[in-house]
Amino acid sequence: MKHRFKSFKVIVVVVIYFSCVSILAGCGFKDIDKRVFVTGIGVDPSEKVDGGYKVTLKLSLPVASIKSSTGPNYEYLVFEAETLAEAIRILETHTDKVLEFGHTKMIVINEDLLHGNTKDFMDYFVRRSDIQLIAWVAAAKSSAESILRVEPAAESAVSSTLINFFGSSGTDSPFITSTFLYEFRRNMLSDGIDAVVPLVEASEDKKELIVNKSLVIKEETKPLELNAEESKYYNTIVNGMSGFSYKAESDDLTLIINMERTKIHYKILMVDEKPTSIEMNVKMVGVIGQSNKNLSLKDLKEYDQIASKTVKKKIKDFLTTVQKENFDPIGFGLRYRSMVLYDKNTISVWQKAYPDLPIDVSVEVELKGTGAIE
Repeated sequence: MKHRFKSFKVIVVVVIYFSCVSILAGCGFKDIDKRVFVTGIGVDPSEKVDGGYKVTLKLSLPVASIKSSTGPNYEYLVFEAETLAEAIRILETHTDKVLEFGHTKMIVINEDLLHGNTKDFMDYFVRRSDIQLIAWVAAAKSSAESILRVEPAAESAVSSTLINFFGSSGTDSPFITSTFLYEFRRNMLSDGIDAVVPLVEASEDKKELIVNKSLVIKEETKPLELNAEESKYYNTIVNGMSGFSYKAESDDLTLIINMERTKIHYKILMVDEKPTSIEMNVKMVGVIGQSNKNLSLKDLKEYDQIASKTVKKKIKDFLTTVQKENFDPIGFGLRYRSMVLYDKNTISVWQKAYPDLPIDVSVEVELKGTGAIE
């Protein structure tokens, strides 16, 4: 009986083994050497298909496939079609390997496509389960293809210069706005806030990328471009980022203030559940990084007042600019919606009141010192 039982166990193990092998063999799994990773996707208006798109895929080449140390680190596939899905399906026939989108970290959209209906093509990225919602979204100043094709000398096969601009893995600048795919779609579909994406440009020699501007986007509306200074103040209000430098002037004194901490609070004042004004309080702590004159610690309070007055004007000017263009990148409308009971007229009440709503800004700057040479 023991011999029969052992023989039975051997037969069961063999059957299970071959069953597993059969299942794995039929699941369509492809080895890593049969895959190629798509690190970036660019979308431009089609020049050949009316109302279509030109899709550019940036493929990262394995180090072993680079023929020489001076050879290219990337390959580019380009095709034009009526929809993104059609274009990418055709591009799958342009390479002998499986296109792997699980490592796609960058989606670049031509700024001309952000003037109209963005839901049409952005819907494709959100529905694909292999494209992560934490991919970065950016607008291209000239064309998405030209931006993806820029390969700075310091760029390597295992890293993308464009990706390093966003998040905290590479450069950390107050001028750079970072937007995830899920953030972009959420803000585009939400009432009371407008989406903001970074605007990427290439240098004249096409060897460098420049990211210090932003676009405020509203459906079926021409985007509002924020210059470098306006982008900095947007990041100040929304993210409270540190490391900002501000120029403060009074008479013949010029100061450069390096802010170490920023705290911003705002509220919507209402009467009978109707908005009457916006009140914003800003507190900053920093040091003086540069001056055109000798400074004294006993005059630190005076320098505080100069810095507070300058920063207040800059923030007020920024908020007035976007309000005048009827854009709301900060999300004041969302705050209002959270403060009142839902009603079908809630958002219309806000939209009617927002363009003329008074905005009161108070800024308190506390300088800890005049720098290393005091």
